[in-house]
Amino acid sequence: MERYNITAEEQAKTFKKVMFRIIPFIFLAYMLNIIDRINISFAKLRMSEDLLLSDAAYGIGTSLFFIGYLIFEIPSNIYLKKVGARATLTRIMLLWGVLTILMSTVESTTSFYIFRFLLGIAEAGFVPGVILYLTYWFPGFLRGRVTSVFLMAGLVAGIVNGPLATWIMSTFDGWMGLKDWQILFIVEGIPAVLLGLFTWFWLTDNPDQAKWLTEREKYIVKTSLQTEQKAKVNEKNTFKQIFTDFRVHAMGFIFLCIYSGTNTITYWVPTLIKEFGVADIKQIGLISSIPYLFALIVMYLICRSSDKHLERRWHLALTMAVGSISFLLLGLVQYDLTLSVLLLTVGCGACFSAATLFWTIPPAYLSLTTAALGIAWINVMGSMAAAISPALVGFVKMQTGSIYFAFGVIGLLLIVGAIMLLIVIPTRLLQEQKNI
Repeated sequence: MERYNITAEEQAKTFKKVMFRIIPFIFLAYMLNIIDRINISFAKLRMSEDLLLSDAAYGIGTSLFFIGYLIFEIPSNIYLKKVGARATLTRIMLLWGVLTILMSTVESTTSFYIFRFLLGIAEAGFVPGVILYLTYWFPGFLRGRVTSVFLMAGLVAGIVNGPLATWIMSTFDGWMGLKDWQILFIVEGIPAVLLGLFTWFWLTDNPDQAKWLTEREKYIVKTSLQTEQKAKVNEKNTFKQIFTDFRVHAMGFIFLCIYSGTNTITYWVPTLIKEFGVADIKQIGLISSIPYLFALIVMYLICRSSDKHLERRWHLALTMAVGSISFLLLGLVQYDLTLSVLLLTVGCGACFSAATLFWTIPPAYLSLTTAALGIAWINVMGSMAAAISPALVGFVKMQTGSIYFAFGVIGLLLIVGAIMLLIVIPTRLLQEQKNI
């Protein structure tokens, strides 16, 4: 192919076209993913009575989801590298949609455990798969922005999920003889199945296969990516060395600290708001949307700043510190609804912003050949928090009658993770291409 000089205007125009093709789709897919993952937090408010499900059992079931997720995380990402994102994401979406619908058939604590475990297996590889997929299309100077937009879908899901779930449960209770929480799983599982079918016809695995790009646009995308990767490919390690690179494991632990915060918010906010003294399920749904709405705005602003300055470490460390302080202070204001919601809102914004900022770091450190395994392994290590924290919070609540102590522990973890980030991951190792 004849080599062209690429102007900044052409590059911006080309990547804008790529964004409009890819980002809205993965945004919608992730929004449905999070809704189907966390609708259990609202279903719990009713199904606990029908299944005699204790807070501890709910925590165990939530943890089992992530155990299934962790077991199949790395195989799923490696398989994606072999067969492509289109086939892998189609399979993931179809399976999780079907299993979400089947959650309506749960009849006991045991079946609750089984279906949550299977749902975790079905969803394994989705987020790291998309993170990896984005590295096939976007260079470093855009990655923070596109990653933030992708992960914003989780916040939009949090905003929508409360009012939507409580509306479905209060409006359709008794429809066709089904209980409110059963209807919730059915109604919210169907869109994932439909989108899974659409995935096969919409996604393109790489720029070479993109019929919607001209030859020149393909060249611009590939050249932008190759310029970035050449700086890393000879310097970084092989698959075997991934597991002996202590910085990869350190990134896994840092993500574990962050994920502990986001996961605790995701699965316990409705219960926490109920602890504030709010009894009406619709009010709980509306109040639970406030932290996510704030986080949506803050996430974009912080990630845009990080992209503009190509600075990741201090943006992430300071964001984690803010989340830590918010969680540590939460127990001190537990009897004041306004201050409690305020701190919860700030903590939510900080944790979800940190989760987005974090995912700009592994692709900047890893080479193209190690990214699939490295990102999957980091996500597996971090996701261990998701397997542990729900059960931990449930246990603490059962033992003490309060979940504020658990939030304090999460706050301490965030501080530890921030300190480790600044010590272990120096700026010189994060090579990212600047805009031309």
